[in-house]
Amino acid sequence: MEQEGDTNKTTEKSQVAPQQTIITGQHENDGKIVITIDENKLTARADFYPPLGKGKPLSPDYIASMLDTLQISYGVAWDVIQEAALECNLNHRVIKDVIIAKGDQPVAEVPEYFELEASLSSAKQSIDRNAQRIDYRSIASYIVVKKNQILAHRKERIPGTEGKTIQGQVIPAPVQRQETCRAGKNTVKTADAILAACDGRLIILDNELSIDEILEVKGSVGYGTGHIIFPGDVILDGNVADGFKVYSGASIIAKQTFDATDVIAKKDLIVAGGIIGRGQNTIKVGGTVKAKFIQNCRLASRGPIQVSSAIVNSTIYTLDSLDLGDKGRIIGGEFFTIHGLRAASIGSETGKTTKIHCGVDFTVQQEIDKLNEQFRVLSQKKQKVLELLRTPALEATKKAALEQFNNQIDGQMSVISNKLTELLPKLNADEEASVSCLGEIAKGTLVEICHVALFIDKPIRKVRIHLDKAQGKLVCDAIK
Repeated sequence: MEQEGDTNKTTEKSQVAPQQTIITGQHENDGKIVITIDENKLTARADFYPPLGKGKPLSPDYIASMLDTLQISYGVAWDVIQEAALECNLNHRVIKDVIIAKGDQPVAEVPEYFELEASLSSAKQSIDRNAQRIDYRSIASYIVVKKNQILAHRKERIPGTEGKTIQGQVIPAPVQRQETCRAGKNTVKTADAILAACDGRLIILDNELSIDEILEVKGSVGYGTGHIIFPGDVILDGNVADGFKVYSGASIIAKQTFDATDVIAKKDLIVAGGIIGRGQNTIKVGGTVKAKFIQNCRLASRGPIQVSSAIVNSTIYTLDSLDLGDKGRIIGGEFFTIHGLRAASIGSETGKTTKIHCGVDFTVQQEIDKLNEQFRVLSQKKQKVLELLRTPALEATKKAALEQFNNQIDGQMSVISNKLTELLPKLNADEEASVSCLGEIAKGTLVEICHVALFIDKPIRKVRIHLDKAQGKLVCDAIK
């Protein structure tokens, strides 16, 4: 307000609006204050101006009337106002930007929500940039979770509080809603968490969490995907780059030729094209193998192996049978099957020797071979110890130590002998196994059934080779 002359008439020149400066005064030379109220009416700031010449100083009554005019009644800092007015009047100094009133900011209410576990917030594994060497093949592009793993946890409701403006008006507490995770397919929601109901790939779509038990790789397996290590079925649309692993806790289905470096399938391996091996790693399959062809592979399967075209220069192990049908060919390599083999042609006179072993459990054979090697090493050690014990004038303490070591070797050799005794009866698993060839078995092929061997010294056609136990040899029956 502004007073003119000696009259007491006041004229209001201001109106209250957000961010608008309010200026009032008395005589032109009197002290005055400029008050600004923020848009939310939570803070009032003032600039204090001293009187000029014979003007009147700022008075408490004048300041109170100003606050009353602007309806500032809550959170008024009277001590601050008085100190600023006194400083302004005594030192004739302008005091600016003084907070003279402050309201209460409301605190938002946060309703209960489910927050994604921090470890699942990104499909990419963290990379240690300080590492001397980074294997980018190990960085997966998807998230694998285990059954009963916590996917999201409940965040409790945070109550809000009301606020109040400097004009005494109550400001209701706002509601600040957080994005909340929702339970989707193959998940379980409890009072405190969302859990995975099975092993699989975590999919997050519009905050809905779901688990897919099948991982389908649309493109190739390479640096864009990292190694594929998945607890469920894996479907591969593209090829597999050299050096990348594909591990499945269930089956692997490849829609084209499968270039394999390091592959494990707990169940089946089904390949629309062929399987081409890379490196010396063995492809391990817990169930059935089906493919058009197999080339340069080491493949071990607990179930039957079915190949429609050819197996070339490969080492194949199966605890069941190997079937190449009426047209499939075997060219080079070595084969271990318990229940036998069937093919259209076997071997090649110009290629590597083809060796076929049937009726024997290769896992038992491998264990026996390992035990025999351990027994051989222990025998060499024992021989050296006995030579040392025969040394003339051997000290008593050294002799006692050597005798103790010799006894330990005898004990280890005895354990190995007992294991071999247990394993040998299990070695021949199927004396009825046979090798059937609907075409020609090439010269130079070796066929062995239950450790009884037959070397093919000239080509034979349309035969079934089996064990005649009474004669202790393999016989060939013609296939009509």
